[in-house]
Amino acid sequence: MDRFDELQVFVTVVQQGSLAAAARQLHRSAPVITRTLAALEQRMGATLIERTTRKLAPTEAGWQLFEQARQLLQDYHQTIAQVQLTRLQGLLRITAPLQFGRLHVIPLVERFLQQWPELQVELLFHDSYQDLIENQLDIAVRIGHLQDSRMVARQVGMVQRVLLASPQYLADAGTPHHPSDLGQHSLISGTDNSGEWRFADGLRQRIQPRFRINDVESRLQLLRHHQGIGRLLSYQAHDDLQHGTLVQVLPQFESDRLPVQLLTHRVAFMPAKVRHFWDFALENLPLVDCFNSNLIRD
Repeated sequence: MDRFDELQVFVTVVQQGSLAAAARQLHRSAPVITRTLAALEQRMGATLIERTTRKLAPTEAGWQLFEQARQLLQDYHQTIAQVQLTRLQGLLRITAPLQFGRLHVIPLVERFLQQWPELQVELLFHDSYQDLIENQLDIAVRIGHLQDSRMVARQVGMVQRVLLASPQYLADAGTPHHPSDLGQHSLISGTDNSGEWRFADGLRQRIQPRFRINDVESRLQLLRHHQGIGRLLSYQAHDDLQHGTLVQVLPQFESDRLPVQLLTHRVAFMPAKVRHFWDFALENLPLVDCFNSNLIRD
C-alpha cells in the first residue's frame, strides 16, 4: 500500500475515533483499515493506538505521528493543488440542452477558456437525456427534476413553460381566456408531449397540434410567422418576448417553475479542470428570466 495512503488511514482513524467510522469515511472495509493500521505499527516498531472494546486512544508515539502526518498530508495536498492550478490541461466534456447551450453555455465556456487557454472543451448539445458515465461526460446542465441519485447536483436557476403567440396571430384568431379555449386555435408543439398540456393546480388540457416539431428554433419560426400558439421554456423565447415579436398567452394558468441544475459525478476528488469549471459555472451561469433581465435564483 502507498505510504501516503497508510498515513491517511491512520490520521482518519484518530480523527474519527473508531475503525468503523474511518472505514465509512474512506469508503474501505473495516478489515482493510485494521490491516493497514497493523502494518504501519509494525513498520514504526511501536504501538500507535491503544484499542479497547469501548474506544481507541493514540499512544504518545501515536500523537506524535498524528501531528506530523496530518501536516505532511496537508502540505502534500496543497502542493498538488497549486501545481494543478498553474496549468490546467486536457479535455473537458460538457452537455446541455440544445437551445440553452447555444444561449448560455457557449458564452460561459468562452470566458472560461480565456482564463485557461491550454484546456480544450467538447460541447454536446442534446435535448434528450445524456448519461454522464456512459458517455464519459464531465458536467451536464439539466432542466427539470432529477431522477438519478448517483449524480451530484446544484440548482443554479429556474425556468418556466410559457404559451406564446405573435400579436398578429392573436389579433386575427382571438386571444384565449382559458386553456379550454385552445381547442379553437392552431397549436404548435414538440414531438415529446403526451397529447396534453399541464397547467397550474393540476389542470390538464388535451391538445391536437397542427404542427409537431422536435426543433425549438423551427417552432419559434412558425410562431413568428403567425402560425399559431406554442409552448416553450421561458429562456428559449427570451429575445422574442423582450422585442415584442411574441407575447405570452394565459400567463395566469402557467405551472410551477422548473429547476435548472448543474450535474457531475462527484464533488470530492474532482479533477482540477472539472472543479474549476464547476465553480466557475456556479458563479457565472447567466440564467435570465424571459420577462426581465434579472437572474432567477433560489
